[in-house]
Amino acid sequence: MKTHRLVTLLPALALGMTPVISAEAPLADFIRENLEFATAQYTHLLGQVEGKEGLPRTFEQGELKVIPPKDWTSGFFAGSLWYLFEATGKPSWREAARRYTAPIESVKNNTNTHDLGFMLYTSHGQGLRLTGDAHYREVLLTGAGSLSTRFNPAVGCIQSWNARRGWQFPVIIDNMMNLELLTWASRTSGDPKFRDLAIRHADTTIKNHFRADGSSIHVVDYDPATGAIRARQTHQGAADDSAWARGQAWGLYGYTMMARETRQPAYLAQARSIARFLMNHPRLPADRVPYWDFDAPGIPTAPRDASAGAIMCSALFELATLVPPEDAAGYRTFAIGQLRSLGSPAYRANLGENGGFLLMHSTGNLPGKTEIDVPINYADYYFLEALLRCQAGLAPKA
Repeated sequence: MKTHRLVTLLPALALGMTPVISAEAPLADFIRENLEFATAQYTHLLGQVEGKEGLPRTFEQGELKVIPPKDWTSGFFAGSLWYLFEATGKPSWREAARRYTAPIESVKNNTNTHDLGFMLYTSHGQGLRLTGDAHYREVLLTGAGSLSTRFNPAVGCIQSWNARRGWQFPVIIDNMMNLELLTWASRTSGDPKFRDLAIRHADTTIKNHFRADGSSIHVVDYDPATGAIRARQTHQGAADDSAWARGQAWGLYGYTMMARETRQPAYLAQARSIARFLMNHPRLPADRVPYWDFDAPGIPTAPRDASAGAIMCSALFELATLVPPEDAAGYRTFAIGQLRSLGSPAYRANLGENGGFLLMHSTGNLPGKTEIDVPINYADYYFLEALLRCQAGLAPKA
């Protein structure tokens, strides 16, 4: 019988080597090795960010790029540290996570952004889940109150960006990701208003953002007085009628989360519709890591987006927990294939390289000519989340 040996990471690191585990290795070994790699790589990243005023976002042209707490990606580094604490149980990761969670509290009263869920729920939310710290609870409730001020009853949505580029009330598909902060706030506080706003936003987005094939538009602009649609356009995609890959992944993750939070059949149906579009797309590469846009010019040499693959992968592992077993197997098998690709040398960095980030080959905003073929903090966050979700699925049921 063929046997597999898990390569131990830390001795290899001491020798300046990058350990590689076979793509055919048992899944439990594959997950364990990737988490072990992540602890070593993030130890390096912590050293890189030490002394810098800011939180790590990406690594470009040999330089670690850091951002202030008000950046929409500010919570992901702390969130990744919390996941490493969850994976290892080691107090050193808990203390590192606390350290990089603390400065993000400063955004809790910010009513000029829709991204408070991204900022606070990935950092303070994970901290609360793993430590029960009551202070994190208060920060999150304050943040939920701030986010709710951006809801417009006439539109039925939370405003994403402030008026810009001719848009009066732009709503982006990404905003689905901020709704979990609101559903959590209602469950925690007992006040149904937060959940009601999340449901209104999700319902309006189903109605106005999605095409018949399950793909989504990036930006829908509304008249804030009447709720009438003024435009359907893109900001980061290849064209107004294209399927920007990360936007599709945000939609899949967002409706899967809303199905879990509300148990409303419409949200589960929407998540499954998006999953069908993505999993069966003729331009999804064989390794299941998408191009930055499914309609990108230049395919098959167009840049990939590992972040979109990681978000999609994590969402599919959760979607598998919400459907009958015969359907769950398909989602889980597909997600495992994505996870193995992301954890392979094609996308996973060498130890001590890539600025300390885990994944290579993400695309932030190609039309804006920023963050093209680079590591990005949210790609790492959802990759770690996918690893832990996959691992949880392997655990014996009580």
